[in-house]
Amino acid sequence: MIKTLLKVDNLQTYFHGEETVKAVDGISFSLDEGETLGIVGESGSGKSVTSLSIMQLLSRNAKIEGGTISFLGTDLVRLPDPAMRKIRGKDISMIFQEPMTSLNPVFTVGSQVMEAIQLHQQVSKKEAREKTIQLFDEVGIPEPHKRVDYYPHQMSGGQKQRVMIAMALSCNPKLLIADEPTTALDVTIQAQILDILRRLRDSRGMSILFITHDLGVIAEIADHVLVMYRGNIVEHGDIHQIFENPKHPYTKGLLACRPRLDTKFRRLPTVSDFMDSKQTPTGIEITEKEMTPEKFDQLMVTGRGRLLHPKPQLEAIGHKWRDDVYSADTKCVPDNENPLLSVRDLKVHFPIRKGIFSRVQGHVKAVDGVSFDVYRGQTLGLVGESGCGKTTTGRAILRLIEPTSGTVEFEGIDVRSLRGKALREMRKKIQIIFQDPYGSLNPRMTIESAVCEPMVIQGIGGSKKDQRDRAAYLMNEVGMNPDHLRRYPHEFSGGQRQRICIARALAVEPDFLVCDESVSALDVSVQAQVLNLLKDLQEKLGLTYIFISHDLSVVKFMADMMAVMNAGEIVEFGPAEDIYANPKEEYTRKLINATPRDDLEHIIKRQEERKQARAERLSSVASV
Repeated sequence: MIKTLLKVDNLQTYFHGEETVKAVDGISFSLDEGETLGIVGESGSGKSVTSLSIMQLLSRNAKIEGGTISFLGTDLVRLPDPAMRKIRGKDISMIFQEPMTSLNPVFTVGSQVMEAIQLHQQVSKKEAREKTIQLFDEVGIPEPHKRVDYYPHQMSGGQKQRVMIAMALSCNPKLLIADEPTTALDVTIQAQILDILRRLRDSRGMSILFITHDLGVIAEIADHVLVMYRGNIVEHGDIHQIFENPKHPYTKGLLACRPRLDTKFRRLPTVSDFMDSKQTPTGIEITEKEMTPEKFDQLMVTGRGRLLHPKPQLEAIGHKWRDDVYSADTKCVPDNENPLLSVRDLKVHFPIRKGIFSRVQGHVKAVDGVSFDVYRGQTLGLVGESGCGKTTTGRAILRLIEPTSGTVEFEGIDVRSLRGKALREMRKKIQIIFQDPYGSLNPRMTIESAVCEPMVIQGIGGSKKDQRDRAAYLMNEVGMNPDHLRRYPHEFSGGQRQRICIARALAVEPDFLVCDESVSALDVSVQAQVLNLLKDLQEKLGLTYIFISHDLSVVKFMADMMAVMNAGEIVEFGPAEDIYANPKEEYTRKLINATPRDDLEHIIKRQEERKQARAERLSSVASV
């Protein structure tokens, strides 16, 4: 008989400071044994605060003001700290979003898992080590007997996340809370992590509370879904009902704004297309907007068409132009036009030094013979897993990393030959938007100073007033309030900070932007806004992009031409739509298959697999 494992009733968690923030404002839900409940919503919706309230890991300025959290009949809110410590880690475990900040860099990963085992189980150090190796093997860490002695910095992001899963599972918990465990991971690593969690859930019969901002990920793992918005639950139902017939406009917006591999949108829908919200004395007032089929159709035709390489080049790379394949507004660059950027046989090799004298013992071939052209007004998408060389390629073009060999020509000028003032002039024309907007902005500088700084360096604007006026204009261009120029980076959300970084990159009037994973860690709704913004700016200002991402669906939405990178080389190159429709390389097919799917057919298939796995586990338990 299935019983309720966790029951949350009217939970209210508030943060107290200069003003009170109602992070979680009276939510109720329950979770049965062996089930997976997905909590989805944007940053600030209260989903992570809900998990921290369950674990009793809230910061000092946060307090549970009301409600109960019942775990197998015990109210965790009123449980003394010593008793809670016995439950935390043993019966309830948590996987945090960022594994690097969750692991201590001065201890081996094995010792950190062993510590958790010895804390809750009466076992020797030798037994704890053996159990840790078994856990590493169970979560798919290669050579677990060796990796158990590795330090966090010696492991990739996916491997570190597997260590966190092993640690969370070390005491065979009844409830596993996974807080954004796959955010910013490669789609292939994300697929592996989700597969591990599904397999371990079904084999162990544990419950999972899975928190994410991506409904596509929720479709892969959850049985039921809670949709949270500003501290409240706005919709709750089983996975099939939420995806087939969403009721709340916020849920409809989240489902629509995520780019898909088969999307035909030129512009992505956003949450604001489905609803308006405003704060009132009694709470949040939501007004639904009608999103008609005509409006959806408009999103499919609004904006620029794709701009492909000249027809002879397309034919040379095996993508012959056919009028019946490409849409009417897809164009090719004229045959006689020269590329804006031309990269030939680019190599970036990093030396491996060992020994007392740091002698070079070999090289890491991060980029190994990459060649491509980008024409004015085009978007080239660079896609691949972490470590494939795509970010190194982008930085080598700007000479933020010095290439080992090869040529990089911009407007016919050899970038590698430039020095001093000439190099600064080139960087005025080519700018970069980095992955982490917070790390890209000096926390001690106001937004005005950050946006004006490139203008000061490049001598743009006759006076400080001219520079301030241009900064205000750019803030308006990227959808921000110019009055916010005197604020600091910490006063903005992740999406707002990324918009500020875009404004900063545009401050020097560049022709070319390298967008390096610029939307990978953003909420899907904010991601849609930033992608639409980049497309609008490209059409208005005639910009040229290299768009770098590990997410094939995002690259396909943005790019005209696509280059798939693996192990420092381009393994497939061609029009973005062609590569998706007819991938030639096994590696490309692997990236496509790893992309989360949220179509009803796939959800039904997942649920059938889920029922079969549960039936097999119950049968094996009964036979024992």
